[in-house]
Amino acid sequence: MYPRHREREQPIFSTRAHVFQIDPATKRNWLPASKHAVTVSFFYDASRSVYRIISVGGTKAIINSTITPNMTFTKTSQKFGQWADSRANTVYGLGFSTEQQLQQFAEQFKEVKEAARLAREKSQERFELANPGLNIAAPQELSEERHSPPLLTVNGPGEEKLFRSRSAEVELTVEKERVKKMLSEGSMCELNLEAELFTLQDSNAKLVAALQEANSSVEQWKKQLAEYQEETDRLRDQVAELEAQLGRPAAGQPGEEELSRSLEELEASLRAKEQEIQNLQCRKTDVGELEKEKEEIMQRLQDLERRNTELESRAQSAEKTLATNREEQEQAEVEVQRIIGVLDVKIGDLKGLRESLAKLEKDYKSMRQAAEEHSTKDVPLKPHELEQTMPEGSRRSSP
Repeated sequence: MYPRHREREQPIFSTRAHVFQIDPATKRNWLPASKHAVTVSFFYDASRSVYRIISVGGTKAIINSTITPNMTFTKTSQKFGQWADSRANTVYGLGFSTEQQLQQFAEQFKEVKEAARLAREKSQERFELANPGLNIAAPQELSEERHSPPLLTVNGPGEEKLFRSRSAEVELTVEKERVKKMLSEGSMCELNLEAELFTLQDSNAKLVAALQEANSSVEQWKKQLAEYQEETDRLRDQVAELEAQLGRPAAGQPGEEELSRSLEELEASLRAKEQEIQNLQCRKTDVGELEKEKEEIMQRLQDLERRNTELESRAQSAEKTLATNREEQEQAEVEVQRIIGVLDVKIGDLKGLRESLAKLEKDYKSMRQAAEEHSTKDVPLKPHELEQTMPEGSRRSSP
């Protein structure tokens, strides 16, 4: 069963994107279905003329959507698109890294949708040609009943014919419902089996890739281990030779010390090689820790980017506020300068008024002194004499 399914369903287009599903509770918010970008592929089943969009995250199929002619892929932004799947009762969303990838996916979706429409029309035509009884039997019986004379008022054979025709129609309806139910149950079971099979295939492919990678690593480690073992044997041979030389009669004490020092160096090198072998064997466990550290670093990087965005927005708002304050300060300085100019004009006017008052006071004093001098002589002043005694400015203003 599995080999046949693998042969009949083939991928026709693949891309990578972040997968989202609509929140079933609110129907507004998006819920991420994958932590990272995953592979999203279009598959075509030639035996059933069915197109599907499938994406697997880990050991779980996060997208298993059969494309129908009624589906529509909508681009909601430059790098995000969505479509609704009524069979799965959900809405899928895809976030792409570039606008070009989104455009390619949308064009492929449109082509596959048109192909699915043509395939459905052809399958319906083949089904009608292969099963004429389901579509033609009922109209024939209806036409016979329509053209035959009414048999309700006739006793005997007519009632038997009418009963037989109605029982045949009921049996045909029941048979139709049973066939439809069988087809729907069979298609649902087949879809579930296909989803499970695709998950197993993807898991198997990942396991095979991991096994191949492990085998290549094991082969490499075996080669390194063989090289280290050869070097260890060579060092042991050297140690044995040195020990044999130490067992022979020595020419002097300095030579023995040099041999013992060389022996210690060889033993230290041997221990270092053995430690390196252990490190190579433990390197496999370190890969998992490195992946965890990588995920933590990515999470920290995302947090830092988010904080950087917040700080940039705060800086922009502070710059706007500073610009507004500067404009208000400039306007206030202009207003102060205007008020100072008005005050200067008023001060000049007051100064001129003060000088006029001083001059009037001086003229008044001179007129009063002249009047007192004439009053002492008891001779009234004539108008022209009084005018001569007045200052020149007071003469013009006198009546």
